[in-house]
Amino acid sequence: MFKNYFKIAGRNLLRNKGYAAINIIGLAVGIAVCMLIFIIIQFQTSFDNFHTKKDRIYRVLTEYPHTDAANVSYGKGVPFPLPKGLRTTFPELEQVAPIYASHNDQLQVLDVNGNPVKSFKEQSGVFYTTPSFFNIFDFPLLAGSYASLKDPNHVLLTKEIAEKYFGDWKTAIGKSLKIIVSYRVGAGLFQSPPVALKVSGILANIPANTDFQLKLVIAFGTDFTGDEQYGFQIPDWKATAPEFGCYVLLPPHIAADNFNRQLSDYAQRVQAPDHKDSYLIQPLDAVHYDTQTGNYSDKTISRELINVLWLIAAFILLIACVNFINLSTAQAVNRAKEVGVRKVLGSNKSQLQIQFIVETFLIVSFAVVLASLISVLALSSINQLLELSLPFNILGSPSVILFLLTVTLVVTALAGFYPSLVLSRFNPVNALKSKLTASTTKGISLRRALVVFQFIIAQALIIGTLVIVKQMNFFMNQPLGFDKEAIVNIPFRPDSTGTKLTDYLRQQLLSVNGVQAVSFSSHTPAENDNDLWTELKFDHAIKEAGFQAITKFVDNEYVPAYQLQLIAGRNLQASGMTREFLVNEALVKSLGLKSPEEILGKEISMFGDVIKCPVVGVVKDFNDRSFHHHLAPLLMATNSTMYRQAGIKLTTSNISSTMQAIKKIWEQAFPDYVYEYKFLDEKIGDFYKQENQLAVLYKIFAAIAIFLSCLGLYGLASFMAVQRIKEVGIRKVLGASTGNIVYLFSKEFIVLIAIAFAIATPIAWYYMHQWLQDYAYRIHVSWWLFAIGGLTAVVIALVTISFQAIKAAVANPVKSLRSE
Repeated sequence: MFKNYFKIAGRNLLRNKGYAAINIIGLAVGIAVCMLIFIIIQFQTSFDNFHTKKDRIYRVLTEYPHTDAANVSYGKGVPFPLPKGLRTTFPELEQVAPIYASHNDQLQVLDVNGNPVKSFKEQSGVFYTTPSFFNIFDFPLLAGSYASLKDPNHVLLTKEIAEKYFGDWKTAIGKSLKIIVSYRVGAGLFQSPPVALKVSGILANIPANTDFQLKLVIAFGTDFTGDEQYGFQIPDWKATAPEFGCYVLLPPHIAADNFNRQLSDYAQRVQAPDHKDSYLIQPLDAVHYDTQTGNYSDKTISRELINVLWLIAAFILLIACVNFINLSTAQAVNRAKEVGVRKVLGSNKSQLQIQFIVETFLIVSFAVVLASLISVLALSSINQLLELSLPFNILGSPSVILFLLTVTLVVTALAGFYPSLVLSRFNPVNALKSKLTASTTKGISLRRALVVFQFIIAQALIIGTLVIVKQMNFFMNQPLGFDKEAIVNIPFRPDSTGTKLTDYLRQQLLSVNGVQAVSFSSHTPAENDNDLWTELKFDHAIKEAGFQAITKFVDNEYVPAYQLQLIAGRNLQASGMTREFLVNEALVKSLGLKSPEEILGKEISMFGDVIKCPVVGVVKDFNDRSFHHHLAPLLMATNSTMYRQAGIKLTTSNISSTMQAIKKIWEQAFPDYVYEYKFLDEKIGDFYKQENQLAVLYKIFAAIAIFLSCLGLYGLASFMAVQRIKEVGIRKVLGASTGNIVYLFSKEFIVLIAIAFAIATPIAWYYMHQWLQDYAYRIHVSWWLFAIGGLTAVVIALVTISFQAIKAAVANPVKSLRSE
């Protein structure tokens, strides 16, 4: 019997190729979107799930209180003495692992005589830790020993890095490297002398779904992670670095809440009376979703965004199912005689329903196959867009196969049940007499409601996309308060010669045709959470001012090179030492002063009164961070030992030849230093990378929702064209024009879209208003954004239904009225 069901279903699909193709394409697109979102979410929720002790792994966070007791912030950086203190105070902890993530490190491969033969630069992936880290986390070792990290100046490499540096990873053990590290402690930025490292182990390549993207793992205690370096004491409970963290492994019998209470008491004992920071532990399974605190991979995703993706997947799949229902019921009248004959010959309702369910199953099965092909082809683009490493062997994944089987059954049930119910209920007498009309088939109100549902989703996505794009344009075009055009930033290695190096580089660079200005600094005007923050005292005060300020070390050319605007006082004078300060308006306001002139000549001290200098000028506020943040108080001072990059203002002509000349100068000055650069406007654009990715995704989802909704409209228009064919014939005989007929068809759809627009507008406004609250600087959601969304939907709908409307309008009325 079932064989006959499939045979008849196949014949019906072949007989109605156009109908089957539209249904298969619509379902395939919906299932493909759902499948890709499932793969993305599966990847994002799998981060660090492969560690066998994951349920007992926690990271320690620092809790920073504010003047407002209700406002508390958290940081992943902890004081350097904390790991040792935890081991001593809480011996019940199974493991305690300090970890420092270094950035922008210069590495040299050394020959047997200790001479450099190759140079590399690693933007990230260089970590300092102890063997206890590998007792907590599961990162397999191919050769060597974890225990070698007990001794300073030993390093483990991943297989990939070992092959990159030495060619064959099996010969890497025992080889030597040299590293130059830039690091930060508290408000201080430092750079160590070159340190030789011995390769003592090879790690297996690190999986993509971990926030520890290890490349080199150096023994903790090497270089600056020792107890004392360069005249300052690292064991300081006030000094934290965002790159320095601590992970612990709790015993099974200790609850996290109980340990947090003990940590709070411990913080009160070790902190100075005027320092109120506290500590708490965060479970490993929350780290990847903590968008506020962040992690070592700098890639997080909020649980709210995951829920939004699930909703989008569900809605798009529902739209695809709605299309199937609309197209199936539109074909109902065409199959009325078939149903009548079957009932006359003895078929009952259940047999007819099974027949139509089987047809639906075949369509869904073909759609799933096509969706799998679409997903495989789209994965490379998704990986590139979202900077992910999604696997390409998706059909080899048991979870994906189970997902596809579930989708096949669910979609078959959702899309097939109602059409089978409608078709099986036809009265055989009316069906064989061709007397089926809209009133006898019923369900037209449901189909209209489904079209409204489709366009609610489509219009909400269109409006959301317009808001995101407008906010992105606001970011890119909003005046920042400084010049970002044609300025290239190049990092360099400072030395102990004071200003001799920078004076030499400045002289060489200004001689290049196309270079307008050169400035050296620790930071560019805008940094994304990479600035130095410090407490300060104002005008010989005993207590600190009660707020932190960003500190940038800049030369006297910084203000003119970036075109900062002085509103009081003068610019900094040329000096290799810190002798005077520039401040911004926000710092003046934070101190409670009424005018910029009041701060001139007053003393500011910082770093525990190590630096005391007068304020000589005030610059107009400029956006020192991304638009997620409000303006912060800012200090600028000269100090040549803190300069880490050059800012070079270029003319807009012959930039490529100018950059070649700059590269030549740089490689001559730093022969062992890997040359790299980045334009300032590109760097600022990277602040909003996630938002831009979200904007592209919304555009894609909105386009797909519109495409699927148009298929639904096509189905309803087809249904109406069949139902009203005689009405159209009579109207034409009585003198109706083609325009009258097209209007007759179109006005109902415009009403449906207007209803959808009325419902979608408040929904879209609410969610986009909530999204915009994440930005300190944001657009005003204008009424015309909603008008454009609604107008776009109307135009697309009219274009979609025009084919069926015009086809019905130009049909010969003689044919439609022949049976009368």
